[in-house]
Amino acid sequence: MSAAGGQDGASDGSSVSEEEWERFLRESVAGAAGAPVEPSARAREVERRLRESSGQPEGWRTYSPARPRRRTGWYVAGLVAVVALLVVALFPHQVVGWFGGNDDRQDEAPLAAESESPREAPGAEPDLRPTLAEPFRGSPAARWADGAAGITVPPAEATGWMDAAQVERALRQSRDFLVDAGLNSRVLRGERPTKAIALLNPHQKDVQEYLRAALSSTAPTDKTDPLLLFSRFQPEQSRPVGDVVKTRGRLTYREGKHGAVEVAADVTFVYPVTPAGDDGRDAEVVRTIVRREVVMSWDDPAEVITEPGTMSLVSYALDMTNGGCSAPTGYFVPPFGTADEPADEAHHVDPYDRSKRIDTSNGTTGTGNSCVTATRS
Repeated sequence: MSAAGGQDGASDGSSVSEEEWERFLRESVAGAAGAPVEPSARAREVERRLRESSGQPEGWRTYSPARPRRRTGWYVAGLVAVVALLVVALFPHQVVGWFGGNDDRQDEAPLAAESESPREAPGAEPDLRPTLAEPFRGSPAARWADGAAGITVPPAEATGWMDAAQVERALRQSRDFLVDAGLNSRVLRGERPTKAIALLNPHQKDVQEYLRAALSSTAPTDKTDPLLLFSRFQPEQSRPVGDVVKTRGRLTYREGKHGAVEVAADVTFVYPVTPAGDDGRDAEVVRTIVRREVVMSWDDPAEVITEPGTMSLVSYALDMTNGGCSAPTGYFVPPFGTADEPADEAHHVDPYDRSKRIDTSNGTTGTGNSCVTATRS
């Protein structure tokens, strides 16, 4: 066994030299660079609080400006209020209707044009009195078109002796006849229906005799009453309310005798009128309602004696309510004040019911002028 030894080792046989030992002692007293230092009790307490806290604490010398509160709720509420005000300003009647205040239904959309015979009468309307400002209030006519716009004209096709262009002209002139006879303001005041007469065949003897008697006599009879074809009011007795007459109806056509183009018109006119001498704001308003069925024949001049641009009358029928029940005067006589007492043979009709043909059994085709009682006006 031999013992190893070296002259550079420690005198006590340790493998650590004296220089390394001295360095170790100095670093133990002064603390080695980068050596961990045990935290103090205060530091440990602060660390514990930090771990228990949910967020990073602000430094005691720092300042964080307060964040502005979000005002999204106010912005949305303001926007809604502005939109609501705009809706009320632009559509006041509709808004009132949402809450049950639009009882008279005056602001409903207009009815589509009548293209075929309706199957039933219009629904019931609120029982509201017409006024000077709203003469059609409480009436189905409130949704009807104004004037000539309420008379539907169908598309034209070649028929009988006419080509499509000629049929179109015949339809247009047929409507012109109705417009002059029932809508011309001068005719309504009792003046002569010149334009309508010019469209009638001057060679149709019976019609020409009727025109001469009806428009010249001061005492018309049932057979010569001008109301059978023309709407007239006596200016000394009544005056129209506004410039609007409501209408609803249509024209149809077919091939008639000898290749003629036969145009049938079925139109209802609603005339709001008031007493001529009453100019007060609360003046009474009465609606005279007239329905006419007129059949016009545009004849082939090779078959019938006629003049270019004229037609012959085949038939005409009239239903009238609120137009008078006394002997014919040549004018409608609205029942202002107390309604006329209907004659014994009077029958009740709904003047807005266009689903049935005019009852011609009571003499409304030129042999008499019946008096009917309207179920509504």
